[in-house]
Parts: sequence; structure tokens; C-alpha cells
Amino acid sequence: MDARRGVDFIGVTVPFVVHDGKGNVLLQKRSQRCRDERGRWDTGGGAVEFNESLEDAVKREVEEELGVKAEKVQFLTTYEALRDNDGVPTHWICLSHAVEVDPKGVRIVDTDRIDEIDWFTSKNLPSPLHSQIHKSLDAAKKAGIIK
Repeated sequence: MDARRGVDFIGVTVPFVVHDGKGNVLLQKRSQRCRDERGRWDTGGGAVEFNESLEDAVKREVEEELGVKAEKVQFLTTYEALRDNDGVPTHWICLSHAVEVDPKGVRIVDTDRIDEIDWFTSKNLPSPLHSQIHKSLDAAKKAGIIK
């Protein structure tokens, strides 16, 4: 059996807060095919590949998930995600970034993992939210990226 990131060893991930440069944030509704927190609204993100810089990982993931190029990437915060996924403990190191994009170019590319996308401000967030989303959103709000 292959070793699983975040389960058999600590995973490294780059969650990203996609924004339009005008205070709005793009969130994704996780599909039933996601590994965890299905049906919850989340920022984007993905694992860092071997020999890949953090910024390159962010850019790759944004394009793979949303079909748009990252215009500006800014580091936000680091945090650990220690969770229980249906009885299996998981451990991730999260290096969160803000990513400005052209909102007209955004579309769902990763149809296996994303059911829906929409733009929000911090005052009109959808429900239910991913258990870790507040860490990235709080950092983006503190940095003045989202309203």
C-alpha cells in the first residue's frame, strides 16, 4: 500500500484564499468525493510536490482547480491541522497564501472535488464551513485582502 500524505507522514499543503483585489473571496463547495469535510465550503489548496516551491505549488493548484492563472501570490500564515477523519488521525502543515485572480476567468476545472464556487465577503460567508477555513480567512482579513 502507498504511504498517504497527512496520515502515514506529515503532509505539507498550500491552502489559498482566492480574491479579486476588491475585497471579495472565492470559496469552493467540497464534493462528496473529497477525502474529508464533504459538502463544506472551503478555500482552495493542495499538497506540495517534491522539488516544488511553495509559490509554484500555489500557482499549479489554482490553475488545476479553477482554470485561471494566479496574478499575484502573497504568503499569509502557517498553521497545523491536526484532525480526526472518520477515526483516522491526520496531520498537515499548512502554508496559507492569498492569490489574486481575474474573476472573469474563474471556472470549476476539478469537477471531481468541487461542486460549486461563489464569491463572498467575510460578512456573508456560506454554511457549513470547513473546520480550518477561519485560519486562512482571518489572516487574509488582517492583511486587508478581504472585507
